[in-house]
Amino acid sequence: MVGEAVEVRELGKTGLRVSSVGFGASPLGNVFGHITHDEALSSVRRALQLGINLFDTSPYYGGTLSESVLGRCLEASGFPRDSYIVSTKCGRYVEGFDFSADRVTRSIDESLQRLRLDYVDILNCHDIEFAPSLDQIINETIPALQKIKESGKARFIGITGLPLEIFTYVLDRVPPGSVDVILSYCHYGINDTTLQDLIPFLQNKGVGIISASPLSMGLLTETGPPDWHPASAELKSACRAAAVHCKAKGKNISKLSLQYSLANKEISSVLVGMNSLQQVEENVEAAVELANHGVDSELLLEVEAILEPVKNQTWPSGIQS
Repeated sequence: MVGEAVEVRELGKTGLRVSSVGFGASPLGNVFGHITHDEALSSVRRALQLGINLFDTSPYYGGTLSESVLGRCLEASGFPRDSYIVSTKCGRYVEGFDFSADRVTRSIDESLQRLRLDYVDILNCHDIEFAPSLDQIINETIPALQKIKESGKARFIGITGLPLEIFTYVLDRVPPGSVDVILSYCHYGINDTTLQDLIPFLQNKGVGIISASPLSMGLLTETGPPDWHPASAELKSACRAAAVHCKAKGKNISKLSLQYSLANKEISSVLVGMNSLQQVEENVEAAVELANHGVDSELLLEVEAILEPVKNQTWPSGIQS
């Protein structure tokens, strides 16, 4: 049983102190299979008990179901509102993308109703590379999000997406302080560390950094990625070999991968999708073990050698089926 809480880190200049492990709530929308309300509630409550305080969702996940379930679970958890940080998104929905000022302004009200909250701590513009133009994000969406922030419905605003160049493009063109946070995924793990190159730029802009998908959307797991995963056959093969190597040594590649991502303290929080009490405890246990004993450096070197031929190989953004 886990006996220690996860560490907390400063999130840019927001003043928020977020848990190093964040609760990715997309699985609460039945994205990876059905989970009951009791399973969802026990996962959220146990996360809070163990010091996880960042919960990330989106109206896109499960067609708004993730937000609704998370809202019910947080309300039923018994924990006070100021003990957790809720991050949701706008601009991406099951019916498609809409980054217009009108849609994102309506979106926050819809999200607050589903989440049963008066405000969210972070409102992210979701997967901005799918906007008709990044200039729309700069000239229309972010100003609309600023008004939402001024209204008190969101304390801070952020942008998310896969290609790293979207962050530099937008942050170089908006007034300083317009964006508080970026959420990057699949760019800080054993197979891909390209986010590292962007960290000095982001710090210079005063922007907090959240990284998601340390397991690279299933590549760095024993079961392997889903069929729709856009990685090349070469990358999938190398990750499969790395997973087999870890298992042969009695270790789990997912745990090693999470610890690798958590070890970079310039990244404030690493979001991991969770849908069971067991997953919550395993993720916290990995974080506590890292804090107390460090990463298994010998195994890490062996896995890095296996993945070296495909290091930093990414894929174009695509809409997941």
